[in-house]
This record gives sequence, structure tokens and C-alpha cells, in this order.
Amino acid sequence: MHEKDIEKKMQEAWNAPVTQQSQTDKEALWQQFASEAFPAKKKRTWLYPAVAVFVASLAIAAYFTVVSTSNGNSALAYTIIENPSTIIKKVILPDSSVVELEPKAEIRYGENFTYNRNVKLTGEASFSVQKDRQHPFSVNCGETTTTVLGTCFTVNGTTQNSVQVNLYEGSVQMNVKGSKSSWILSPGEEFEYENGLVTVEAFNRFRDFNNTELSIIIAYIKNNYGYSVDIPAEYLIKKITLRLNKKEELENVVGIIAHIYELKPTIDEKVKKITLQ
Repeated sequence: MHEKDIEKKMQEAWNAPVTQQSQTDKEALWQQFASEAFPAKKKRTWLYPAVAVFVASLAIAAYFTVVSTSNGNSALAYTIIENPSTIIKKVILPDSSVVELEPKAEIRYGENFTYNRNVKLTGEASFSVQKDRQHPFSVNCGETTTTVLGTCFTVNGTTQNSVQVNLYEGSVQMNVKGSKSSWILSPGEEFEYENGLVTVEAFNRFRDFNNTELSIIIAYIKNNYGYSVDIPAEYLIKKITLRLNKKEELENVVGIIAHIYELKPTIDEKVKKITLQ
């Protein structure tokens, strides 16, 4: 489907009145649109990580709702994205920031998101934020607000009256509703708000592999990213030393392995399988 046709269909969906639909109907409608807009492609060499990330995000796109509410004389429209599944789902926001929604988590944001990058979170999610100094990115969760200019962090508000923020890259400013204080976090610091009390302490943001067989790292990729890895058997017993950020992008992890052993990575999104040969 041509780019302009995609934009037209998305605009029609955006302007359509909101109706209550079953989850099955929502998914069927999305699949119909996706088949026209994004025709299936054959297995390809992993040369364009951003494309791989976008394809992975389609799985969550079936669970979005556009809602309009009245506020005085104006209408406010916002998008809700849920993850009712049991696995992590990746979402691409309008500003190209990436959100990884944990199971049962939900985010919502306004139609003017490009200019007002404010996300409301219920549950737990990880964020990789596009830098934009003119438009700070903020996450509202419970009584807390996390404001960033560009970074990687997680927010967990699954427990009532408790919010935990772990910073992996960059810096964030933390604010609590009703408090005049603010807290600036550095990478490796954890902010916890519970029943009105705030604590900030260090946490381990890295996963270290010291002279570890490659088979162990392959298992780590499977458990943390959901992709199986096919690699010649003789490589599985080779040993490697790595320090990985626990929120490192999958393509970076695979790229490191491929570079060290001079292998070529390919990916099959349909079955979430990486091949190194």
C-alpha cells in the first residue's frame, strides 16, 4: 500500500467515532489493515534494526483504542495501548521512542503527543526515549512523574501506592505529587516511592558474562528477548567475556556476537528466530 494510502486509512480510523468492540473484532480489523499496508516479506538479512523493531511492534498494535472525552468546551483525544498477553510487547510511539510493555501493562497518550510527550502508565514498562530538548518526555505513574530528555529506564507501578524507577542510561528528574522536592537520577540508580516515602539507591544495571560458553548467552537471549538463535554447534562451546546493559537492544547484542565470530545474522520475524552463519 502506498504511504499516502496508509496515512489516509490511519486518519479515517482516528476520526471514526469510538464504539465498543470485542477483542477478536479489533484484532481482525488490524490484521486486515496490516495485510494491505505491510505485505508479508521473506526472511531478510538483519541490516536495518529499526525495521525489525517496527515489525515486532505490530503484535501490540491490535490492542489500541482511540478515545475522545469532553473537557469543558474542548474535546480531548488520546490513545490507549494495552498488553493483555503474557509476553513483553514493543510499541513505537509517534516520536519514535520505544516502549516495552510488560504483561498486563497499559499506556495512554494524547493526540498532540509530538508536542506534549506525556505518557500515563499503569503497570510496568521500559522506555528508550528519542532526544528532543524542546519537548521533554514524561511518564506519569501513580503519584510520580518521571521527566527525561532522552534515556533508557523502567517504571514499575504494579503495586498500589508504590512506584519504582530504574535508570539504565542518561538522566531523569523525579517529582512526586504534592512535594516541592525533586530528585535527579544517574545511571545505575533506583528511585522508589512507597506510601509517601522516597528512597534512592544503587542497583546493578549490567549482566556480566565472564569466560562464559556462548550457549549460556544464547539462552539469555531466548529468555530475555524471546528469540531463538540458530548457530553452528561448534560455536556453542566457545567462551566469551561480555558486560551487557540489562536493557541493551537485541540487535546490539547479536551484532557483538556476529562481529566477534565473523558471522552473518539474519532474522525471521514470523517465528522470532535469529540465524548466525
